[in-house]
Amino acid sequence: MTPPSTTAPLGVLSAIPEELAQLDEAAGDTHRIGELAFTRGAIAGRSAVFVECGIGKVNAAIAATLLLTRFDCRALLFCGVAGGLDPAYGVGDVVIGARNLQHDYGTLVAGEIRTYQPGVPWLSGRDRTPGYDLPPDLLARLGTAAEALALPPLPAAVTGAAGRVPRVVLGTILSGDTFLNCDATRQRLHATFDAAAVEMEGGAVAQVCRRFGDVPFVNVRCLSDLAGASSHLDFRTFLPAAAHLAATVTRHAAAAL
Repeated sequence: MTPPSTTAPLGVLSAIPEELAQLDEAAGDTHRIGELAFTRGAIAGRSAVFVECGIGKVNAAIAATLLLTRFDCRALLFCGVAGGLDPAYGVGDVVIGARNLQHDYGTLVAGEIRTYQPGVPWLSGRDRTPGYDLPPDLLARLGTAAEALALPPLPAAVTGAAGRVPRVVLGTILSGDTFLNCDATRQRLHATFDAAAVEMEGGAVAQVCRRFGDVPFVNVRCLSDLAGASSHLDFRTFLPAAAHLAATVTRHAAAAL
C-alpha cells in the first residue's frame, strides 16, 4: 500500500451512535459499503471520514480496513468509552492509548489465557510479546496535548461523580470481545498488563494499522464505568457525559496528527 499524503483524510471510528454523535463535524456526503456508512467531514480543521463501526474487534477491523483502502486515510482515531481497570482512575478520566493490546488472543492453559501478539503462532522460539506501541514522536505530541488540555468538571447529572474534574492520561488500553462486568477479571487484567482501561475494538484497529505499514493510530477512551460488578449499570448512566469528553479529547488528538 502506497503511504497516503499529508493531505489525505483522517479516519475516525466509534462503536456506537452515542459516541459518534458527539463529533459534530461529521456532516457531509455519506458513502455506504455494506451496512457501514462513511461520512465525510472535518475534525480539528483536518478533512476526515467518520464511521460507526459497531461493537467488537471484527467490526472494528472491517471498518478500519475500508478506511485505509477505500478512503486512503493517512491515520486512524477511535473515539469512544471504556471500562476502567486502574483503581487510580475514575469515571470521566480519559485514556489515550500509548499501547493497545488484545488480551484475549493466545492459548488457554490451566484455566488462564496466556496472551500472545495476534497472528503469532504458539510455537516455541517466537517473540509473542503482545501489544502495539505508539511511536515516540507521536506519543510525545499527544503527551503535550494532554498536558495542555483542561477538562470541565463532570455535570450534576453524573450521579456519584458530579463536580469531579476528569484527567487525561496516556496508558495501556486492552481490547477483547467481552463486556467486562466482573471485579475479579478487572483486578487480574490490571495486575497482568498494568493497563488503564478495557474495551472491545482498539486492539483490532491497531493490528490493522500495523499490517498496512504502521499507519498512525490513536485510541481515545473516556471511562464510562469501572469494569466491575456494576459496570452494566454505570455504563448507561455515564455514557452521555463520557462520550462528550472522549470527543473533546479526540479533537485535540487529531490536531497532533
